[in-house]
Amino acid sequence: MRLWGGRFDDEPDARMADFTRSIDVDGELAIDDIAGSIAHVRGLGRAGLLAPEEVEALERGLASLRDDVEAGRIAWDPSLEDVHLNLETLLTERVGPVGGKLHTGRSRNDQVATDLRLWTRRAIDRLDASVLVLERALVGLADRDGDAVLPGATHIQPAQPVLLAHHLLAYVEMLERDRGRFADARTRLNVAPLGAGALAGAGYPLDRAATAAELGFDGVTANSLDAVADRDFVVDVQAAAALGMVHLSRLAEEITWWSNPRFGFVHVADAFSTGSSMMPNKKNPDPAELVRGRTAGVIGGLTATLTLLKGLPLAYQRDLQEDKPALFSAVGTLDASLRVMAGLVETLTIDRDRMRAAAEEGYTTATALADALVRRGVPFRAAHHIVGGLVGGAEAEGIGTLAALPDEAFRAALDGSDDAVARSLADAPGIAAELRAAATLEGSLAAADVVGGTAPARVATALADARSRLGI
Repeated sequence: MRLWGGRFDDEPDARMADFTRSIDVDGELAIDDIAGSIAHVRGLGRAGLLAPEEVEALERGLASLRDDVEAGRIAWDPSLEDVHLNLETLLTERVGPVGGKLHTGRSRNDQVATDLRLWTRRAIDRLDASVLVLERALVGLADRDGDAVLPGATHIQPAQPVLLAHHLLAYVEMLERDRGRFADARTRLNVAPLGAGALAGAGYPLDRAATAAELGFDGVTANSLDAVADRDFVVDVQAAAALGMVHLSRLAEEITWWSNPRFGFVHVADAFSTGSSMMPNKKNPDPAELVRGRTAGVIGGLTATLTLLKGLPLAYQRDLQEDKPALFSAVGTLDASLRVMAGLVETLTIDRDRMRAAAEEGYTTATALADALVRRGVPFRAAHHIVGGLVGGAEAEGIGTLAALPDEAFRAALDGSDDAVARSLADAPGIAAELRAAATLEGSLAAADVVGGTAPARVATALADARSRLGI
């Protein structure tokens, strides 16, 4: 018997039944549906709508259902449409006619809204744990090889040298913001819709606050229409997941380039690589590539949910059945991506020499050299012009680094400046050695001595703070 079929004379068309069923998706909510039902049964008992023995029978039946769901012993009946009707039918088979009282004061509208909030809350907690796994992997790599020097880039061109640890900690910052977004979403979603009914509110004196507290919610929804129609929390989580995937994709993109032999900065472990069915020489960082590719699906799912919601009038519409596939997929994809990227990062091998050689290319210490002149009183624009001339001269002479320029080149550049302070420095004792020291990788790194900079002492402090925050 269809639990909603009292007013219908004809059976559903098979095509309609196939098209509208959702058990293959919302079976994922079974544990949460049972938790909500147990709390609802206790609420019905407090309201005097169920006798104590009925509460006990329903709770016992629901607990046995929970055990069977957790053990994978439940075979869902597709003819029963969704997880709610499946569980209610199974419960009634176990406890008898009293099962028909379970749905008193409740609609599938507020029921699924509650289930989905419970599921999403658990999902956020799982994602937070997975983000921490990747953060710890990044910090672990920074601890092992963080003093390697990396060519920092802008416009995909050599810019300034940075410590590898500094670069890795940039991703830790991104992931910390991801954790914050998920935490914010968790706070907003943690109110209980149960008791909102179909749209107007339950027709019985239910203590919604007591039921909400039992389920771990911070309170109850304030408006019954909004309670059953709201899926903002789904968008919140999908948006956080999409941005989290974007962050992983950026890291994945760098690893794919860095592992290319033309860079050779890192070697991806065999355990996180694949080969080619045709080319015996190939070693591909496939997990990173797939993370990059699956990011598109998570972004697409967010767009789908926003588009789903944009035209819905109040209150519940059946369109909202489609909120789950994209949410479930986003959570699953992000969770798996975080964990595979953690394994990839944990097993990376760093080639310090290749990194350092690349950091020496492109005259990356030019800014530090200009800053050294500024500290001697030369206006920055004049210093910029002087160092630009030194770069051009070195390039013309085939000299690969500014630190390799002869003393005379530094003096001539100062002496030929339009700035009087610069000219006065041309004959200053030790000026060439001073500028050469500033133009080394170590001099450039040390000069960025501000909070958040790449100076070794600053990075050491940031790394210690990260270790403390992450409990490692």
